[in-house]
Amino acid sequence: MTSSPAPAPLARLLLDGSAVADYDSGATVDPVLSPRPYLHPVRTLAGTVVTETLPEDHLHHLGVSVAVPDVSGTSFWGGRTFTPDRGSVLLDNHGRQQHVEWLAEADSARTELLSWTDTSGAEMLSEERVLAALSVDARTWALDLTTRLRNTSGRDLSIGSPATNGRPGAGYGGFFWRAPVAAHPPRCFGPGLEGEEALHGSRADWLALAGYAGDAPWTLVFLQDGPERDPWFLRAGDYPGVGASLAWDARLPLPAGGLIARRTVTLVADGHPSDVASLVAAARELL
Repeated sequence: MTSSPAPAPLARLLLDGSAVADYDSGATVDPVLSPRPYLHPVRTLAGTVVTETLPEDHLHHLGVSVAVPDVSGTSFWGGRTFTPDRGSVLLDNHGRQQHVEWLAEADSARTELLSWTDTSGAEMLSEERVLAALSVDARTWALDLTTRLRNTSGRDLSIGSPATNGRPGAGYGGFFWRAPVAAHPPRCFGPGLEGEEALHGSRADWLALAGYAGDAPWTLVFLQDGPERDPWFLRAGDYPGVGASLAWDARLPLPAGGLIARRTVTLVADGHPSDVASLVAAARELL
């Protein structure tokens, strides 16, 4: 009995004709995981996969996505919600990010319109998301993700996190990249900083993970561009994941009609580059 071929991705980002990232609308994701669009697999130029989706340790981790655990009580992160009185519990509070249309389409760049709806289906946020693949050097490309979230609910909202609800250090929510688990945790480092404890919650100019997929070495370097630089959320020992935190230790107000804009650029490299700072500098010149 032959197996059926995998379905074609809904969209792809290409560089020089080669696929570097596949797009999934998330429409078939279980509602309890807060369905949302995501990129997976994301690949190095040599084809090494550097994302993970639906891992056993956190089923709600979906490759590269924009995920927020608390928008005035609605979870766009998935899974359990941290509550001050009961800890982490499963609530009926999961929202959905729905693809509305492509506003622009090209091989290496796409602009998407999204609707963020609550449990009743009412829109809370409208998002314009830009995804672009940029060539950096022979072994490196960059994923440029810009999100513009507008409050369309007609009321004031705020963005929170488990940390703002009482769980110290768990200020995740916003851009999030889930990398695959390997035999050993990836090395994590930044400018003058080394290790998960030093980088978690920092506003380092950049943050790098250097790991392996089998015998294939890979490096991811994350940087933020624009006037707002959020603290980094980092996990390496438990699982490899990096995010830029919208609500690290205080709720972020979003008044009716208000806009939040963030830009995160991730360098995706084969191997373990010896001079990451120079690589970051070269990438910033492209922005």
